[in-house]
Amino acid sequence: MPLPKKVTLLEVGPRDGLQNESTPVSTEQKIEFINRLSKTGLSVIEASSFVSPKWVPQLADNTEVFQAIQKEPNIDYPVLVPNEKGFDAAVAAGVKTISVFTAASETFSQKNTNCSIEESLLRIEQITKKAHAKNIPVRAYVSCVLGCPYEGDITIEQVATVADRLFKMGCYEISLGDTIGVGTPQKALALIQAVNQHIPTEKLAVHFHDTYGQALANIYACLQAGIQKIDCSLGGLGGCPYAPGAGGNVATQDVLYLLNGLGIETGVNLTALNEVDRFIMGILKRSTRSKVAMAMRAS
Repeated sequence: MPLPKKVTLLEVGPRDGLQNESTPVSTEQKIEFINRLSKTGLSVIEASSFVSPKWVPQLADNTEVFQAIQKEPNIDYPVLVPNEKGFDAAVAAGVKTISVFTAASETFSQKNTNCSIEESLLRIEQITKKAHAKNIPVRAYVSCVLGCPYEGDITIEQVATVADRLFKMGCYEISLGDTIGVGTPQKALALIQAVNQHIPTEKLAVHFHDTYGQALANIYACLQAGIQKIDCSLGGLGGCPYAPGAGGNVATQDVLYLLNGLGIETGVNLTALNEVDRFIMGILKRSTRSKVAMAMRAS
């Protein structure tokens, strides 16, 4: 199958990236972070999560951040919601797109959301009904699609079943997440092909962590299967507090460098991304995980 001519990058740094960082980031700094990202050519930036501050204290200022960011007309700013309470708070804040999440691993679902997969799907169904009643699109994440820190291998059939349920609920896009970064290209390709039996490729996205340095190779395999939407995080920010051993997300700059080299259009500016990377890493007082950013700074 030929590679896609255009790919959409979904930047998850302000949410999935910051939620796992121990260094406090002020509300003003988060707003500036997102505003700077909005000037790089990205068309989707996940702004925050409307989860209880008890579980993710870093994002306790979700309403303040979302309402204060400068929203560009050509950019979507989805937020993650864990339950109906989070959904109601997001709607009150003026959110136009939401994301929900479940897992393909029963144990991970219990650790992450204190409920079974089935219970999480029923919860998502209720959120989706409320969202559609308000004409709010719903995107869904499925965690642990290529492996679980507690159960090990996860069957492709289990992932396909969960993804199919979400799609039939009316989720406009299903993001398949290799939460602990154990996937390899052959497994990633097989996964996409299996899920594609239930869901059109254009309705799927991939979300890779780079624990074993396989994320870019996995993404290339998925591009060959027709994937056109990729989740990524500036500088490789992120991880998962409920997935022991998980590495950071694949770095947005590294994905963009790959896509540029393949002649795939994204509309995103690499130099601008690196400038924002320098800004947020300075606040976090840590080094970027992006190999491209490090190489460009050294040259």
